[in-house]
Amino acid sequence: MVKAISLHSIVPVRAEAREGAEQETQMLFGELCTLMSREPSDESLPPKWYRVRLEADGQEGWVDAKMIASMTEEEYTAYGAALKNAALVAFPMAYAMSENNGQTIPLTAGTRLAKYELQITNYEGREARFGRFEVLGVGFRIDPNMVITTPRELNQENLLQVTRFFLNVPYLWGGKNALGMDCSGFSQIVMSLFGKHLPRNASEQATQGQLIASLDKAQAGDLVFFDHEDGRITHVGILIDSGRVIHCSGRVKVEKIDEQGIYSAEAGGYTHHLVAIRRE
Repeated sequence: MVKAISLHSIVPVRAEAREGAEQETQMLFGELCTLMSREPSDESLPPKWYRVRLEADGQEGWVDAKMIASMTEEEYTAYGAALKNAALVAFPMAYAMSENNGQTIPLTAGTRLAKYELQITNYEGREARFGRFEVLGVGFRIDPNMVITTPRELNQENLLQVTRFFLNVPYLWGGKNALGMDCSGFSQIVMSLFGKHLPRNASEQATQGQLIASLDKAQAGDLVFFDHEDGRITHVGILIDSGRVIHCSGRVKVEKIDEQGIYSAEAGGYTHHLVAIRRE
C-alpha cells in the first residue's frame, strides 16, 4: 500500500470525504499514514480525498489529498525508523524554520522530530545554539528550549510543569493541538511527553495499563475514566493527586475529583461519573 506523510502543522482527519464532515482526529506535522482508498475512485481523475490509516495510533479517516505527500517505500522505511528515537515538541506551540526556503511552520506539542540534534555555532565571537531535525532530506531549525530529547519522568512536579501550559486550551472535537483539543486528544498528547503511547479515544485508552482500585491508591499521572448514562466511556482526565484532575471539558482545566466523579465549582455539582482508574 502507498504511504504518505503530513507536511502541515495540523491535518484534519474526517469521518467522510467532504469538508463539512465531522473531524475525528488530526495528523501532526511529520506523521505517517497508509493510503487505504481514494475519492473519486476513478483513477483517471485526480484524487480529492484519501482514506488513511494513521501509523501512530491506527485511527482511520479521510484527509484532503492536497494536505499529504506520498512517499516511496524506501523513504517510508527510513523515516519511520528515525521516528523511533525522535525528539518531541514539548510546549503547546513552537516554530521551526526550513533550511530550504527560510519559511517558518508552527508545530504543536507532541510533534515528533526525526534526526534531531543540538548544534552549536559561533558567529562573530558569539555562540549560537539551535536544534535541527530533518523531514525527507529537508533540514529544519527550532529553538532547543521547545524540545525534549527523552521523555520526562512521570511525577506530580513534572506533570504540573507540562500541563500548566495547556490550561484554557478550548475544547474541539477531534482536536489534539494547542488551539483546540478533545479530552482524549489532551491525554494522548500530554502522556506522549512522558513516553506513554495511548490509543486515540477514551474508550480505547480505558483498556490499557493497570487497573487501580480506588483514588486513595492512585498517583499523579494515572488516567481516570468517566461514562455516559448508557455506560459507554466517553471522557478521560489525568490525575494530579487523589483530589484533583486535569481534563478538557469546555476547556482544559483543573477540578476536584472524588470516588463519585468530577465536582465542578462552575456548574455547582458533579459533571462526570468516575468508572475506572488506569496506570500506563
